[in-house]
Amino acid sequence: MCGIAALQLRNPLLHPRMGSLLSSMMCQIVDRGPDSAGLAVYDTPGLVSASTSTLSLLGREQGLPAAGIAAALENLLPASAGTAVKVVGDTTFVSSAVDTELLAKAVRETLPDSTIIGRGEHVAVMKSVGHPMDIAAEHGLGAMSGSQGLSHTRMATESAVTAGGSHPFSVADDLCLVHNGSFSNHATIRRDLLREGVVFDSDNDTEVGARYIASRLKQGDTLEEALTNLGKVFDGFYTLVVTTADSMAVVRDPIACKPAIIAETDDYVAMASEYRALASLPGIETASIFEPEPGKVYTWSL
Repeated sequence: MCGIAALQLRNPLLHPRMGSLLSSMMCQIVDRGPDSAGLAVYDTPGLVSASTSTLSLLGREQGLPAAGIAAALENLLPASAGTAVKVVGDTTFVSSAVDTELLAKAVRETLPDSTIIGRGEHVAVMKSVGHPMDIAAEHGLGAMSGSQGLSHTRMATESAVTAGGSHPFSVADDLCLVHNGSFSNHATIRRDLLREGVVFDSDNDTEVGARYIASRLKQGDTLEEALTNLGKVFDGFYTLVVTTADSMAVVRDPIACKPAIIAETDDYVAMASEYRALASLPGIETASIFEPEPGKVYTWSL
C-alpha cells in the first residue's frame, strides 16, 4: 500500500501555492506509506530555470563539496555553460546550460558513484528514507512554487526500503512516474529492456514501468499510447501517475484494484489515493470529482 498525491495547476495565479497545496495533500496520505517518500516539482524557481538542464542526484553527500563538484564539471563543460551545484535537503542539484545528456555524462565522469534521480529543464526530483512530512519539510516543499507537483509515500513490498527505491522514477527528460501497486511480470520485462541496452538504477518494479514508458515515448508513442501499451504488456495491480513538462496522466489496472480519486476544475487537476487528500483544495466544493475507470488512460495538458 502506497500513497499518491498529484497536482497540475492550470491557473498561473495558483503557481505560488503549489508547494503548500501539495504538502497539505501529502499529509493525508502518510499512513499509506510511512517508510520513505519522494517529490517531483515542475518549473520551481531556484531549482530549475529555462534553457538550462538540471540533474537531481540522490543524497547530499557526493564525495566532493558542492564547490568542488562545480569546479570539476567546469573543466568538462563549455565555459559559457554557467554550471552550478546546489544542495537542498537530501538532494544535490546540478544545473548547466548544456544538453541534458552531455551534463549527465560529465556528472558520471566526475561522480561515478552518483545516482541521477531526475533530469530535464523543468523538473526537480527529491526522495529519501524517513517520515514523508519530514522529507517534505527538509526540502522546503511548503514554500515552493511551480506548475505541477507529484508526491509519493511508500510502503515497500517489491524491494528494500531505500531512498533509491522511492518514487518518483524519472528516467528521461522531465518524465516522472509514481506507482501504487505491484507489477507481477516486471522481471521478464526488465530482461527484455536490458537486451535493448536499457540501464537500470534499482531493483524496483516501478523503475521497469518508467523505463518501459520512456522507451515507448522514444519510439514515437504519445503519452496516452505509451500507457495503453503498458496495459497490454504489464500484469499486476496498479494505479500510475505520469507527468511530463506539460502534461499529467493517470491510469489504473483493468480491474481497478488500487484506489484513485480525481478532482478537476478550471484552475487545476488533482489526483490522490484518497479523497481526504483533496478535501482542502481551493474550490473543491464545485470540482468535478470522479474515480478513474478501470484500464482507461486519462491525460491533461497545461
